[in-house]
Amino acid sequence: MAKYHQLTVNEVRRETRDAVSLRLEVPDAEREYFEFLPGQHLAMRATIDGESVTRTYSICTAPRDGEIRVAVKRDPQGVFSTFANERLKAGDVLEVMPPEGSFVLRFSPDNRKHYLAVAAGSGITPIMSMIREGLAAEPRSSFTLVYGNRSAQNMIFREQLEDIKNEYMGRFTMVPVMSREQTDIGLFHGHIDGDKCRELLQHWIRDDVDECVICGPEPMIQAVSETLREAGVPRDRIHYELFTAPGEALERRRQRAQDTSIDHSMVQVEVRVDGQRYEFELARNTESVLDGGMSVGAELPHSCKSGVCSTCRARLVEGEVEMDVNYALEDYEVEAGYILTCQSLPVSSRVVVDYDQ
Repeated sequence: MAKYHQLTVNEVRRETRDAVSLRLEVPDAEREYFEFLPGQHLAMRATIDGESVTRTYSICTAPRDGEIRVAVKRDPQGVFSTFANERLKAGDVLEVMPPEGSFVLRFSPDNRKHYLAVAAGSGITPIMSMIREGLAAEPRSSFTLVYGNRSAQNMIFREQLEDIKNEYMGRFTMVPVMSREQTDIGLFHGHIDGDKCRELLQHWIRDDVDECVICGPEPMIQAVSETLREAGVPRDRIHYELFTAPGEALERRRQRAQDTSIDHSMVQVEVRVDGQRYEFELARNTESVLDGGMSVGAELPHSCKSGVCSTCRARLVEGEVEMDVNYALEDYEVEAGYILTCQSLPVSSRVVVDYDQ
């Protein structure tokens, strides 16, 4: 199982009024643990007002940049994001897990591709890493970025994106879409939905899209994905990552736990982590493997608890579980027996899960 490492925050840089980026210092002895692919994220933990709080944030720098930096946009209800924006300072120490995530692009200098990237708000963070690495690593490839925000002032990395456009003229095109700010071109005003995507494909975006990456709220991802498939982009070339966690699975679980017509009989669960074993009983259709393990004192890796970040990924070595949602694991990982323990409810009478595999 991946372990937390204590990393010092080297710099807290104000990106917009509501967002900062954090540069993390990785000691030479630990650099091998923090090698990453463009698009991956970090689970970060801090003690805030006496409470241990874990959140996941995408890396915004490219592997070739020689530094690791994440962006944190303030959520009015967000404990960690408010802490990062208002109280965190250079010299502070955070607990950080090695990079994870399968929302990645792998580049090769032999490629000649047209990448389409669609982002909204802080969804630009992993895509920024992909753009920076891809343009440098593939001299014959190009990127088109459709970037939705309320206004130009809310654009994270606005100046950096302008610099990229100037450095890679002819290979990088940015299409800013503003929802609360009028623009000279009507096509660039509004929300990124299916209709807007169709207009952009018809009038602005080249039709030779080889790969598409999308990061933002779930409705935008669904609308853009469907529109791209309608336009002929194969499903396996459309990649996405949510930056806000949907709540449908949690609500379904609450309803099932209260439904007396559903089986709530107890099952035996064994969790293996860091060379130790924890055994406990868990009611069917009530609690996840992650919540059950933590309730008996197991220190289990987790962050979003919504099936998005994959921090709680583990191997199912015995029994059956049902995952409420899965926004993080690829099909091949599921076929190999991996599960998201935050979303996994036991189905069989005995379940064994191993975090160390």
